[in-house]
Amino acid sequence: MPLASGLFHLCVTDTTELSEDLKKYLDESNVFATVATTNPNGQPHLTVIWLERDGDDLLFSTTTDRQQGKNLARDPRITIMINPPENPYTYAEIRGTATLTPDPDKTLPNKLSEKYTGQKYLDFNPASVNDGPRVIVRVTPSKVAGRL
Repeated sequence: MPLASGLFHLCVTDTTELSEDLKKYLDESNVFATVATTNPNGQPHLTVIWLERDGDDLLFSTTTDRQQGKNLARDPRITIMINPPENPYTYAEIRGTATLTPDPDKTLPNKLSEKYTGQKYLDFNPASVNDGPRVIVRVTPSKVAGRL
């Protein structure tokens, strides 16, 4: 809601469940999300990802040899930021714990690539033949904040 100064009042909710608006937005859009993990030296590591929703959990794909995969194997704490480009004053911050599950058949990257690009992952990214072992990252929220 606009304030007299022209700034916007920030309505923050603090739950462990995704709002219905956020669920709908994730299901119906191809929004890119930013994931934050923690490097061994304590510095944050940020990565832009494709994702999908499974109930209140969020899923994305990575490899065991990428920095985010190494970070999550060592420290499962994670934050995902959803910031719709068409509505920059709206966002959702999802903090939680990541669980890694092997994905040798590359099921999730293929599904996400079809959603985001309309192509199989190997067709979209031919260099992926050199990827390390794939894992599905399941993020279970412990805190959801924001205006979405």
